[in-house]
Amino acid sequence: MGVNSGTSFVLSSILALLIFSLMQLYKPLLIRSPVTIIFGGYLGSLMFMFLVTAVGNLETALFGKGFQVKLPEVVISILISLIAAGMVHRICFTTCLIFSIITIYYMNKLSQKTYASSIPAPAPVKSRRHK
Repeated sequence: MGVNSGTSFVLSSILALLIFSLMQLYKPLLIRSPVTIIFGGYLGSLMFMFLVTAVGNLETALFGKGFQVKLPEVVISILISLIAAGMVHRICFTTCLIFSIITIYYMNKLSQKTYASSIPAPAPVKSRRHK
């Protein structure tokens, strides 16, 4: 069962902050091998996902149920996560960008499936003229 927007905002903000601090704390381990560098970019994309969730839930709590996250909020969230990943390693920056684009694609797909209203297709109109 889901939680309300205020609680979700707090939880996703804490998780984003936790991922950021863990990335900085374990920076020497994350830059040890190519696989862990890619994992650092994945952690950055998780941070991006939690930031977008936090911003969306904050806007929902402040402006009402119908408010949606738009492009500026997504760009700001991705910039914050890219800076955090770039502080670990420059390849983490690149992999974070790739993973974040994939993440936002699937978040959008899931959102469309969950919240989009289906509009029935208009019925074809038959003309009365015969040729």
